Amino acid sequence: MKLFIFLCCIGLSVATAFGADQAPANPRTMTFPPLNFQIPKAERVLLECGMPVYLLRDSELPIITMSAMVHVGMVYEPAAKAGLASMVGSVMRSGGAGGVAPEALDDELEFMASSVESSIGNDMGTVSLTTLRKNFSRSLQIFSDVLLRPDFTEKRIEIARKHIIEGLRRQNDDPKDIAEREINRVLYAGHPLGSAVTHDSATAINRQDLRDFHQQYYRLDNMLLAVSGNFERSEILQELNRIFKAGTAPVRTRLPRVPQPQMALTQELLYGKKDVSQTVIRMGHLGLTKDSPDIYAVRLLDYILGGSFTSRLTMEVRTNQGLAYSVGSHFDIGRHFTGTFIAETETKAESTVKTVSLMKKIIADITTAAVTEEELKGAREYLINSFMFGFTSPSTIVNQRARLEFYGYPDGYLEKYRDNIAQVTRADILKAARTYLHPDAFKLVIIGNAEKFDKPLSTLGTIRELDLKPIVPK
Repeated sequence: MKLFIFLCCIGLSVATAFGADQAPANPRTMTFPPLNFQIPKAERVLLECGMPVYLLRDSELPIITMSAMVHVGMVYEPAAKAGLASMVGSVMRSGGAGGVAPEALDDELEFMASSVESSIGNDMGTVSLTTLRKNFSRSLQIFSDVLLRPDFTEKRIEIARKHIIEGLRRQNDDPKDIAEREINRVLYAGHPLGSAVTHDSATAINRQDLRDFHQQYYRLDNMLLAVSGNFERSEILQELNRIFKAGTAPVRTRLPRVPQPQMALTQELLYGKKDVSQTVIRMGHLGLTKDSPDIYAVRLLDYILGGSFTSRLTMEVRTNQGLAYSVGSHFDIGRHFTGTFIAETETKAESTVKTVSLMKKIIADITTAAVTEEELKGAREYLINSFMFGFTSPSTIVNQRARLEFYGYPDGYLEKYRDNIAQVTRADILKAARTYLHPDAFKLVIIGNAEKFDKPLSTLGTIRELDLKPIVPK
């Protein structure tokens, strides 16, 4: 031990002496080899029933996770029964399945330390499973029952309905919630994405509605699976083929045709009176879909304009003017349907009109001249270098691969992503800004107390006042 310590001391002395002749490294001039990040793969397999499955094995922990992605969503529900899809997604799990009562199902999953959850969004339904490997077989059976054979017990339907109605009762409590709801409504006016559940639609939904909606969409030809964790390939495929068997005469699921929303390039100003100290501001219009050739330029535009702590909106509105603590903008790029562009902030009532005008000017300015080379370089480096953080776990990787197929992304999308970002020029970003930003046609939603505003709200346009009175009977 003494010899070891002696040798270490000698080595330290030599290193110190050697380093004394070296100039200290300057972090501003240090160079590093290019990062060589290989995108993780997942295996795609077709079950005997024809359902695609993405598999990624990970033996680190004795856990298996699984997700089913289903072509279903609130865009397919009848207008008179808005809220149906959400209720189906909730009660599939909470209402019992496969003939097992809800309470018994809860107890069994808790005993096995397994989790099964279900939900339905705008254009995708999901059922997820997390379980210990030793309990996979039984947990998979419960998962498939929730997915394909939910019971929709009346008691749990009524609980879900009461939750919806209570949400309606409270929907005007939070000014941010109001603004986000109303900007979505006005952007998607006349389209299913702009519909909202009401007291009448929630009370009109019955058990048969849930069963019919589920039966129409939850079919083996209308979904795919993503599986990751500690499994043996042959064993899990055997289990999946055992559980998911095609019917004797399967009928191909046909999704109802839902048109793309239409952008109305006209300005609208919606005001909701709320006696709060901070005004909530949301502004924007429809944007683009994933199929746009300008998608990569828009990603960089997003970062430069309002998607980072050094963005133009943040630097001017927050840092230079001190008008808001948080400000930003974002293109939510649509997958099946056209997405949105929304800029948002909250500011004190006395600076409301000033802040709105400043934000619109900053957005308009980026459509008049190319971004700087420094802005492009910073945005490009961020998007390329942060790309790897989208692959942080096996479940994330396999679900991402499955989602790409679900939404119809082109082959090689991930593999080409960084190169496509790197090829975007300043001229491309200017073209994208001029194509997809129309500040003179913003839908503007303002929630606050106009009596305290710095200028009359009418200086921003013709006002349409929102009715924020309670809409649910006591």
